[in-house]
Amino acid sequence: MEEFLTECHRAVKVSSGEPGSGFHVVLGNEACDVDSMVCALAYAYFLSKTTQSPMLALPLMNVRQSDFVLRSDSLFLLRQLSLSPEQLLFRDQIDLRALHRAGHLRLTLVDHNVLPSSDSDLEGAVVEVIDHHLQERASSLSCPVTVEMVGSCATLVAERIIQKAPEILDQQLAQLLYAAVVLDCVNMAPSAGKVTPKDSQVAASLESRFPSLPPRGALFNTLHNAKFDVSGLNTEQMLLKDMKAVSGSLNLAISVLYITLEDFLQRAGLEAELSNFCSKFGFDLLLLMTISFTESKEPIRELAVFSHSNTCRQQVSLYLEQARNPALNLSPISSPHPHISAYQQGNALASRKKLFPIVKDFLKGRDEDGHLGDEEEEESQVPPTPMNSLVEGCPLDEGLPHISAHDLEEKFSKMSPRGAL
Repeated sequence: MEEFLTECHRAVKVSSGEPGSGFHVVLGNEACDVDSMVCALAYAYFLSKTTQSPMLALPLMNVRQSDFVLRSDSLFLLRQLSLSPEQLLFRDQIDLRALHRAGHLRLTLVDHNVLPSSDSDLEGAVVEVIDHHLQERASSLSCPVTVEMVGSCATLVAERIIQKAPEILDQQLAQLLYAAVVLDCVNMAPSAGKVTPKDSQVAASLESRFPSLPPRGALFNTLHNAKFDVSGLNTEQMLLKDMKAVSGSLNLAISVLYITLEDFLQRAGLEAELSNFCSKFGFDLLLLMTISFTESKEPIRELAVFSHSNTCRQQVSLYLEQARNPALNLSPISSPHPHISAYQQGNALASRKKLFPIVKDFLKGRDEDGHLGDEEEEESQVPPTPMNSLVEGCPLDEGLPHISAHDLEEKFSKMSPRGAL
């Protein structure tokens, strides 16, 4: 894999806008989570080994290089396998539009099957799709579409490699694929409601071919812990790591922080950093939702409201205190900062997914002319939240279960099993 990635970098550098025969880019979704990263790497490598096309197959991470630091689980996995993030190629390092205009681009989409509106002008370059989300694209002779509702897109990529070119599998590639499957399928636990028979079959096939793969439980736990590790992030990065925004009469952002509120509020120069963040991204107010766990794995949620406008901060705070659908059960706690109101959140099951409608209702009441649908969530300036984020409804939403650390519970939509290896 290292040699392949080095060749990709060399080709992009040498091209300098004149790519010769062009590039066949394998592009994951904008979240660039572990599944998207692994699928882009593995499928581009597969194409490089199995096709005779003059176009070089190129894995492309669908985020800016500077944003990749927010994907702590992806970084951890790369380092486990002696791969450097510097060996990857990122969206801001290649001009896909220029390549497409010159007729030098083919696109394969992995872990998504339609391009976002911001990339609609690249539609004519799409030649193949492999995905595990709801199918929104029709298959055609010019663009075959493989969509199956399995737990991980890496399952479908691994299946293709095992069936078409098993000889290219080595320990490193197998572990990349295996890690994505185990993480997305929540340690293959049936109680999580995400794993399908095909996911299990692919995982078992990789295990049988490579007996030295790390144990599922240990692999899942290390990646899960890495996913929520914010120890190396500055305040701006912590806010961006899991953030969604909504606009109305005010521009608000809700960031989820994976530390205690007490620890966050003690960060040096915090108010100045929050103020700079709001100025940079155009926010009037920040909602900070923290999540941590007790020793018995019970979730602890806390909430803070930041704004330099006392009126805005007080209005939002009062609305959240009085919310009933659901009730957040907020209890004020001491804050060392004059522009931050802090709360313990008694309803630990009320994730950001539950908080969002409350915020939208507040904005609607404040400005009846505001269009507050999901389409108004900010997209262009910040990286999107990973699809399997804790705050968007993964099994960890209600904390780790009491049965075992690996047997996580509920909140994934059931997925119907299809096919077999």
